[in-house]
Amino acid sequence: MDNLAELLHGFTIAVTAPHLALMVVGVLLGILVGVLPGLGAPNGVSLLLPLTFGMQPVSAIILLSSMYWGALFGGSVTSILFNIPGEPSSVATTFDGYPMARDGRPTTALATAFGSAAFGALVGVILITFLASWVAQVALAFGPAEYFAVYFLAFASFVGMGGAAPIKTLVALAIGFAIAAIGIDTVSGSVRLTMGVDELVKGVSFVVAVMGLFGIGELLVAVEEEFHARAVSSKIDWREVFRAVGRLPRHGVALLRSAAIGCWMGITPGGPTAASFMSYGIARRFSRRGRYFGTGEVEGIISPETADHAAGTSALLPMLSLGIPGSATAAVMMGGLMIWGLNPGPMLFVDSKDFVWGLIASMYVGNIVAVVLVLLTVPVFAALMRIPFVVIAPLIVIICVVGAYSVSNSYLDVVMMLGFGVVGYLFKKLFYPLAPLVLAIVIGDKAEDAFRQSMLISKGSLGIFFANKLVTCLIVGGIALLLLPLVLQLARLRRKPASPATDTPVQEKVII
Repeated sequence: MDNLAELLHGFTIAVTAPHLALMVVGVLLGILVGVLPGLGAPNGVSLLLPLTFGMQPVSAIILLSSMYWGALFGGSVTSILFNIPGEPSSVATTFDGYPMARDGRPTTALATAFGSAAFGALVGVILITFLASWVAQVALAFGPAEYFAVYFLAFASFVGMGGAAPIKTLVALAIGFAIAAIGIDTVSGSVRLTMGVDELVKGVSFVVAVMGLFGIGELLVAVEEEFHARAVSSKIDWREVFRAVGRLPRHGVALLRSAAIGCWMGITPGGPTAASFMSYGIARRFSRRGRYFGTGEVEGIISPETADHAAGTSALLPMLSLGIPGSATAAVMMGGLMIWGLNPGPMLFVDSKDFVWGLIASMYVGNIVAVVLVLLTVPVFAALMRIPFVVIAPLIVIICVVGAYSVSNSYLDVVMMLGFGVVGYLFKKLFYPLAPLVLAIVIGDKAEDAFRQSMLISKGSLGIFFANKLVTCLIVGGIALLLLPLVLQLARLRRKPASPATDTPVQEKVII
C-alpha cells in the first residue's frame, strides 16, 4: 500500500503540462533515433544528456526515459517496413515483421508490434513499482563487501548470461576497468594512467565514450555495409489497428512468457537484445505454428517485441535500487543521475522520493504517449528512410562532435570520442559485446573502491566476502555464473555421440 501511495504522489509530479510536453518531445526524438540508421537508444540518450545539465533532475530523467521508449518503438518501425533494425534489440522482429509487411499487412505487423511492446513495458513498470523499494530496503544493510559482491555478480552475469563468447566479454570488461581507472585514485588520492596528459586527471567522461562507441562505431559499420532499403507502404489503416490489438489476448501465453523472459533478462545484465532473441527462439520451439515462423507469423512478432520492451523497462530496476544498470542505456542514464548529484542505490528512495516515484509514474504515461505518437508519425518517420545515407552520415558525425565538445569544452574529448568510435567499430566487426565495456566504465571505479575498502576493513583477508549469508550467496552466485559457460560446454561434449567410423568420441574444440 505504501508503494501505491507513493505512486499516486508520483503521478501528481509526472502528469503536469511541462512534463507531458517533455514526454512528447522525448518520444519524438526517440522515434527519430530509433528510425535513423547509425543511431540507437544509448547514443541518443548520451547525445541528449548534455542538454539536461541545467534542468531539474525529475524533468531531465523524464525526457531521457521518454526518448528511450521512443527509440525502442522506432526501431520496430524500420524492422517491419524496411527490414532494417533501427535497434539491435529489434533484429528478431525483422524475421516475421518484414515478411508480414511485404505480404501486404504492414498495419497488422506494426499494430501487433506496438501492442505487444506496450504490454511488455507495462509488465516491466509494474515490476519496478512493487519491487524497487523492497530491493532498496534490503540494500540499506549493505556494506563495502556486499556492494562489491553485487558488482561482482553483475559482471559475472555478463560472462555467464550475456550471450557473447565469455572470453570476449572478459576482454571487454578488462578494457572498461582500465578506462575507469584513469584519473585520481579515490582511495589513495594519487593520479594514475594519465600518461602525462593533465586533462585526463578528471578521468574519461562516459558520455564521450558512449557517443564514440555507439554513434561513430555504428556509423562506420553502416558506411561499410551500405544500407539499401526497399520500403513498403507505411499508410495506417486504423480499423486494422484496433482489430490487430484486439486479437492479442488470443496469444496470452506468448505474451506472459515473453514478458517474464524480458523482465528476467532486464534485471540481470542480459539486456533487451538477448531477451528478444531468447523469446523468439523459445516461442518458435513451443508454438504449434513454429514451422511457419519466418513467413509472417503473429507470434514471431509478439514474442521479441514483448520481451524487448519488458527487458528495456525492467533494466531500470537494478539501476535505481542497487546502482547497477541492466542495459547499456540504463548505464548512460545512471551516469546522468550522478552528474545531477544523485547517487543510484538504496538511499535514492530515502533522499529523493519525488525523483524516484515521479520517474516511475512517468513510465506509465510515457509508454502510452509513445504508442499513440508512433502510430501517428509512422508515415513521417518512414519517409526519412528515403533520405540518402550520404546526407545522414555527416549529420550524425556533427551531432557526435558537438556533443563530445560540449561535455567540458575540450578538444581532447572530441579526439577520444573518435578513438572510441574506432574501438566500437572493431568491437562490432570482431563480435565483442559493448554493454560490458560501458558497464565497466560506469561502475568499474565503484567496484574497485568497494573491494579496497573491504580489504582495509578485513586487513587484507578475503574472508570478509564469506562473512555472512548474503555476501556469501552473492559471491558464490557470481562464481557459478563465471563457470556456467564452461560447465555447459563440457556437458555438450559429454552428450556428443561417438563417431560410427572410429567408435571413439568425436573431439570438439572448446570455444570460450
